[in-house]
Amino acid sequence: MTQQQKSFVNAEEVEEVVRRFESCEVRPDDFKHRDHLIVALRYLLDAPDEDALERIRTNLRRFIRTHGVDPAVYHETITAFWMKRVRAYVERAGARRTFAEIANGLLEDCNDARLVFDYYSKELIDSERARREWTEPDLKPLDF
Repeated sequence: MTQQQKSFVNAEEVEEVVRRFESCEVRPDDFKHRDHLIVALRYLLDAPDEDALERIRTNLRRFIRTHGVDPAVYHETITAFWMKRVRAYVERAGARRTFAEIANGLLEDCNDARLVFDYYSKELIDSERARREWTEPDLKPLDF
């Protein structure tokens, strides 16, 4: 975790990220990659993968609408990619850690939002198809 990123001390701090997102209290400019990861983590710990993906889709679209952001900003492939990546982290993390420890480990493991470009070319990730629906990577298959 970088120096400027504060570690979570307890589950309540982690849950506050999710609450502020779901209530649309956080401004879009303040909702960073790490916050997306925390929401994905909470959803994946609460529900099977497909249900968690649907929940994040729905809530991201509501968040976007509520804040008057262009709906085209929502990207299905990037959303699903990170849900798959967070799931892989959860499976490796083990059940003996606290929620805050799992969240902090996730942020260390997945802190670089550019990871998607290890798997996808800019052309593919920028395509209308990838924005609308899950699209398999073109540079290398998912290895997590």
